Amino acid sequence: MNKNSQEQLGKTLWNIADQLRGAMNADDFRDYMLSFLFLRYLSDNYETAARKELGKDYPALGAEDRRVPLALWYENNPEDVPDFEKQMRRKVHYVIEPQHLWNSIANMARTQNGELLNTLQAGFKYIENESFQSTFNGLFSEINLGSDKLGRRYEDRNAKLCSIITEIAKGLAEFSSDIDALGDAYEYLIGQFAAGSGKKAGEFYTPQQISDILSAIVTLDSQEPATGKRDHLNSVFDFACGSGSLLLNVRKRMGPHGIGKIYGQEKNITTYNLARMNMLLHGVKDTEFEIYHGDTLTNDWDILRELNPAKKPSFDAVVANPPFSYRWDPPDAMGDDVRFKNYGLAPKSAADFAFLLHGFHFLKEEGVMAIILPHGVLFRGGAEERIRTKLLKDGHIDTVIGLPANLFYSTGIPVCILVLKKCKKPDDVLFINAAEHFVKGKRQNQLTDEHIGKIIETYQFRKEEDRYSKRVSMERIAEEGYNLNISRYVSTAVGEEEIDLAATHHELVEIEKQIRESTARHNEFLEELGLPLLPNADQ
Repeated sequence: MNKNSQEQLGKTLWNIADQLRGAMNADDFRDYMLSFLFLRYLSDNYETAARKELGKDYPALGAEDRRVPLALWYENNPEDVPDFEKQMRRKVHYVIEPQHLWNSIANMARTQNGELLNTLQAGFKYIENESFQSTFNGLFSEINLGSDKLGRRYEDRNAKLCSIITEIAKGLAEFSSDIDALGDAYEYLIGQFAAGSGKKAGEFYTPQQISDILSAIVTLDSQEPATGKRDHLNSVFDFACGSGSLLLNVRKRMGPHGIGKIYGQEKNITTYNLARMNMLLHGVKDTEFEIYHGDTLTNDWDILRELNPAKKPSFDAVVANPPFSYRWDPPDAMGDDVRFKNYGLAPKSAADFAFLLHGFHFLKEEGVMAIILPHGVLFRGGAEERIRTKLLKDGHIDTVIGLPANLFYSTGIPVCILVLKKCKKPDDVLFINAAEHFVKGKRQNQLTDEHIGKIIETYQFRKEEDRYSKRVSMERIAEEGYNLNISRYVSTAVGEEEIDLAATHHELVEIEKQIRESTARHNEFLEELGLPLLPNADQ
C-alpha cells in the first residue's frame, strides 16, 4: 500500500471514530478503537501464517460464505488442533482461536449477534492469558466492555459494539489487507487522539517531527559521522516510552533487523498497554521487545536494579520524552542511589535531571542519548546548576538543540534536545538554535522535512552557521558560569546596521544644496509672474 493509501486509511478510521464515539470522551473511545484495530492485525497476521502452514489443507470458501476458513478446519480436524497450535506458537509466537478472529467478530457484528460482547470478552481474556508464549497479562485491562459509556444494559452495549465494529470493518474493507498499513493507521490514530487530548497527550505521544530528530541522532555513527547510520544497535531504551512511537521510529531507521532488542518503561497503565500493542502491530515479535509497567524514578524494574557492574544492563541508544518539570518527592536515602550519587538529586520542583541521570546511567560507554526537556534545565540554579556543571566538566553534554515553541499538543512552551555521550571526542558543545525555523500552524507549529534535515545535518557534521549553530569551547561555557542558555552563544537577533557618519553628513550637505538651487529656480518663475517669493533655505 502506498503512502497516500496509508494516510487515507488512517483518515477513514478517524472519521469513523469521530462519528461513532458520540458523547464518549475521546480518550475512552481511543482505547476501544485501537484495541479493535489491534485485534484485526493479530487476526490477519495469524490467518496468513495459518494459510501457509496448512497449505492445500486450508479450506476454500465461496464468496458468499461468511464463515472463517480456520473455523471450518478446526471443526473437521479436532485431533490435529493441538499440533497445529504448537506449530503456530513456534512460528508466530501466539494463537487465536477461530471464534475470536477479527472476521468472526465482524460477522457477529454485521448480524447483530447478541453474544458479540461475551465473545469479545472471552477473546481478549484468551489473548491476555493463553495466546502468547510470553504472556501479555492485562493487555486489554483498560478496555471495559461492561462500561455504562457503551450503554446501561447488556443489550445496549452489545448493539453499540456491533455498530462500531461493523463500521470499522467497512472502513478497512475499502483498502488492501496490507498488514504494514495497519501499523501506520494505528500511529495516525494515536496522533489524532493526541491532538484532541490537550495536556493529556503528553502522557503518550511525541510528535512525529520531534521523534524523527531524536531517532536520527541516536542512529548516526557518533564516532565516524561521515559514514552515516550505524550498522546495528544491540539495544535501545526509552524509560518514558508512552505509546512506543519513539522506539518504533528508531527501529524504522535501523530496519527490522537493525536492533537486537527494544526496551521501554511506562508508568501509565493504559499507555503501557498501547505501547505493547503498538510494537506487535509494527511487526516486532514479542521476543524482540520488553515493555515494563512501573515508575522510572523509583527504578522498580528488576533488570535495572542489578548492583553488580559486570551484570548491569546498558544500552547503545537511549531516547526519551519524559514529563516536563514533574514534581517528585525523593526520600533522602535516594541520594545514595547509583544513578544519582555522583551528581546529586534533582529538586522536588522539577525531576527533569532525575530522568536524565536515570537514562544516562544505563547508557553504554560508546552509546548516545537524546532527551527532550524544557529550557529551564539549561539555566536554572541550585541543584540543577550543580548537576549541569558536573555533566559539562565531565565532558558528557555533546549538543544542545533549541526547538520552536508550540510543537507539542500538551504544552506551548519551547523545548530543547540534549544529546549526551559518555565518551565524547570534541572538547566543545554544539549549540543549534532552531527556534525560529518552523511553519506556523493553526493549532501547533510544524517542522518541515527541510527543517528537520538541517538540524540533523548540523548535528552530524557539527556545522557552524551564523545565527543558527556554533561550537562553543568549554572555557567559554565556564566563563558563562556553565549556563547553557542558547541565546548566550547563538543569538538570532539581527544587529543594527552601522551608520557611516561622514557619508551621512556629505549626503545631507548635498541635499541642502539641491534644496537651495531648486528654491532659487522656483523664485525666478514666481518673480516673472509677480507672485510672492519663497524664503531662501538659508533665511
